[in-house]
Amino acid sequence: MEEVREYRALFAVDIVGSSGRGDVALEQIRQVLSAALHASFTRGGVDWDDCLRHDLGDGMRVVAPAGTPETSLIHPLVHELTERLRAHNLLAGKPTRIRLRMALHAGSVQLGRDGTVSGRPLEVLARLLDAEPVRAALAQAPDATTALLVSEHFHETAVCQGRPGIDPAAFRRVDVREKEFTGSAWLHVPAYGGAPQATGSAPDRTASAPDRTAPDGGAPAGNTKVISKASGHGVIYALGNGTMNIGGKSGKK
Repeated sequence: MEEVREYRALFAVDIVGSSGRGDVALEQIRQVLSAALHASFTRGGVDWDDCLRHDLGDGMRVVAPAGTPETSLIHPLVHELTERLRAHNLLAGKPTRIRLRMALHAGSVQLGRDGTVSGRPLEVLARLLDAEPVRAALAQAPDATTALLVSEHFHETAVCQGRPGIDPAAFRRVDVREKEFTGSAWLHVPAYGGAPQATGSAPDRTASAPDRTAPDGGAPAGNTKVISKASGHGVIYALGNGTMNIGGKSGKK
């Protein structure tokens, strides 16, 4: 079968803790996620119908149309998706609340005439989606709705330039070691209503409060800087710009 090779931007999401909820709840979750993805891609100027989509059961992989700017898959797409799921979670019962791991990569993939997609970039995308740093980020920030891991390549092409709506300081470099993939990536956790818990044992609440002044006299250690950005449609996105200490192992899903 004839195949062509094209450079494409790649996006994938996976629902956290999807197992054990039952078929009815999972089907509702899938419907909400599909609608939120459709609306968020459209909001970012990416034609959902022109995307090549692959159902992952408890998530989805999306291959953007040729020529899609990588930046559009971060802002407004990631922030729009996060806000839509946040709004859903406010009214949803526990079985149908949604938290997502997200991954972004780009590269040259093979496109079959039947719509199939293959190639090494898809393997990298899968490893990023399943990587320990993005799992740990959500485990340590229970109020966060989404966490995003972008490849080094995607970071260079879409994040470093500091385009409107994308704050490079809101991304933190992490090491990824998943199966045959070893490399660095960049973690971003859109702002949420609480601070991530530190790893290790719980602090002694009877002890006196520690001095949280940074050694260089700057902002207090662990402080989270929040930057609000308003779009033309009046939606405000808050980007967390603090540092999270990620460590330890968390269970799958």
